[in-house]
Amino acid sequence: MTYRAPVKQIRFILDHVVPFAEVAATDRFAEASPDMVEAILTEAGRMSSEVLAPLNRAGDEHPAQLENGVVRSSPGFDRGFQAIAEGGWIGLSADPEHGGAGLPQALNMAVGEMMAGACLALQLNPLLTQGQIEALEHHASDEMKAQYLPKLIGGAWNGTMNLTEPGAGSDVGALKTRAEPNGDGSFSITGQKIFITWGDSDVTENTCHAVLARLPDGVQGTKGISLFMVPKYLPDAEGNPTEPNGVKVVSLEHKLGIHGSPTCVMAYENAKGWLIGSENGGMAAMFTMMNNARLAVGVQGVGVGEAALQQAAAYAAEREQFGPIIRHADVRRMLATSRAEIFAARAICLSCATALDMARATGDRDWAARAALLTPIAKAYGTDVGCRVADTSVQVHGGMGYIEETGIAQYLRDVRITPIYEGTNGIQAMDLVGRKMMDGGTAAQALLDEIMDDARAHSQMDGTRVEAVWKAAQTLSEATNRLVERGMDDRNAGAVPYLSAFARVLGAYYHLRAAAAGDEDDKRLAWIYVDRVLPRYRAELIEVEAGFDDLQALSDSALGLA
Repeated sequence: MTYRAPVKQIRFILDHVVPFAEVAATDRFAEASPDMVEAILTEAGRMSSEVLAPLNRAGDEHPAQLENGVVRSSPGFDRGFQAIAEGGWIGLSADPEHGGAGLPQALNMAVGEMMAGACLALQLNPLLTQGQIEALEHHASDEMKAQYLPKLIGGAWNGTMNLTEPGAGSDVGALKTRAEPNGDGSFSITGQKIFITWGDSDVTENTCHAVLARLPDGVQGTKGISLFMVPKYLPDAEGNPTEPNGVKVVSLEHKLGIHGSPTCVMAYENAKGWLIGSENGGMAAMFTMMNNARLAVGVQGVGVGEAALQQAAAYAAEREQFGPIIRHADVRRMLATSRAEIFAARAICLSCATALDMARATGDRDWAARAALLTPIAKAYGTDVGCRVADTSVQVHGGMGYIEETGIAQYLRDVRITPIYEGTNGIQAMDLVGRKMMDGGTAAQALLDEIMDDARAHSQMDGTRVEAVWKAAQTLSEATNRLVERGMDDRNAGAVPYLSAFARVLGAYYHLRAAAAGDEDDKRLAWIYVDRVLPRYRAELIEVEAGFDDLQALSDSALGLA
């Protein structure tokens, strides 16, 4: 089965479901005309389908290797990366001052989805670089921007994110990596980092590490952390890489999936680095990078789910058991609900991206609040859907799904990392019910009011189903009011089901908009979502109400401890 980039589906959502027209109407993004959007999506789709997708299997069967301290990439990955770099896809949303195209994040995320669906292991390289570009644009000195951004945007160099250390996990404040001033504006970085995606490669001439470390006077915890640029090779005055820095790949992790993506254990031994942003302001700079990556990882889940579903549908159409199994009721249910969830997750991600674009173009705080609210939902729901759809696609294959030669299991193995990346989905959910509810639920209620108003406006389509969407939004609104009155333990205990319920209501809203604008199949798919997927929000909100007491009361031995 050959992956086909879903250009038509993405364009439909941009045109009819999310407010991308408002983005293109701003002065900042006036170049994003319909013809420009069509050209970008078509060309990115062609590259993804024809150049990147054929590399996906090779990356799985021939993983990246560490040879004499140097990472050797999977066969063909150098050509694939060259196509990405030469096409200008890395800098699609980057500042034109340093060689970027300055186009909306919504387009960048659409392109990222197609590349991830084609070959997730390779797409991870430009994803991390794009996050580093955004962090540098917001926090780096003009000198650092001039030296690094053109190389990163053009694809000559790639960027990484170095947070996690052995034993620290998500507790970033527990890091032990040290930064000592050298007296010349540079710092000497010493420590170890783990889980560094594309921490080294032979597809670029230099790898630039954004490394969290603590200065000698840095207090314990996250408030005493600074961020440093630590390149693999030290650049000269003209920006050309010269002598090796004190940066070493200790080993590559042996992973469940994404074998073509080298996940490195990195050692920094008196490596020379330069401050990004202010001293002890590392978390602010790193969060810029992480927030970019969180939405992008949600998009990855959608992309891999799309690819898996395409293969499952093709297999079902060809597999004969009393006729093609695509005619069997249960197989058709699996394919239809998967397609409906992919649509919902894609729409949520693109809605988040358009909110980011509107916030950037207008400076409007309401758009910024909308983007902040949608980011954890897009990341968690996008990746959860990717895993569900990949798992269901294996099931559609029956016994052949468990056989590696079919290739369908790779999608499930590859996408399984995405709910863990960039803050686990549990962390995303706790962010939603915690930080994102510090406004008392104002941003959430504004979105839910919008859904209810839109449902009323479309009541003529199918009164019963539209009423179900309105009722779901109203019920979620009431649950949100109760949530913000509860303590954080109770909120956190119900965070994951709350986020899932919110995502299901959002998915129904975007399907409703698609039903109003599309053809009969768009309407049928919307009603499948409303009838079969949306109702699960009720059970999830019941779990939200359960709170923390029953979990706390259960003994550790009942959880499996000896």
